[in-house]
Amino acid sequence: MTDAVNLYQAKTNLSRLVDQAALGQDVVIARNGKPVARITSLSTAKAAIRFGVLKGRFKVRKDFDDPLPTGVLESFEG
Repeated sequence: MTDAVNLYQAKTNLSRLVDQAALGQDVVIARNGKPVARITSLSTAKAAIRFGVLKGRFKVRKDFDDPLPTGVLESFEG
């Protein structure tokens, strides 16, 4: 947490203080030297996981997990 910013400075520099908060730095606002408010960043909500979105869009071949052909393996191993 940083030093407190007085209310007048906060009103004058609100945009800059919001930018600081967005970067993760809490900003404390004081009135008559006493902390009265805090500007802090909001956490973004995680998108819900939607299972089965691609169901039926592609098929996995039956030989998907078979060993790779010798020529392909040699190209990986050098």
